[in-house]
Amino acid sequence: MKLVIAVVQDKDSNRLSNALVKDGFRATKLASTGGFLRAGNTTFIIGIEDERVPEVLNVIRNNCKTREQLVTPVSPMGGTSDSYIPFPVEVQVGGAAVFVMPVERFEHY
Repeated sequence: MKLVIAVVQDKDSNRLSNALVKDGFRATKLASTGGFLRAGNTTFIIGIEDERVPEVLNVIRNNCKTREQLVTPVSPMGGTSDSYIPFPVEVQVGGAAVFVMPVERFEHY
């Protein structure tokens, strides 16, 4: 058994949730916040049999797309803010950060 943890952008959350349910996967959704952009994310926790891991990874891959987004950088900590002029920069957001970990024991009551 494996534990799959997928951190996805909020924009992809509902699409992924619907696809997981449609394909028979049960998942727990948690609201989370990214550290870099300080933007909302959703973290999915999925317990799955070893042989179904490629299948669930495929569902995640097909429903979480990367996109370009303009963001204004946060002012630097330290130094003077007088000389700091924030210019929007284009960064790649979205997709999914996925962790697959072995489960030593699983109990369901």
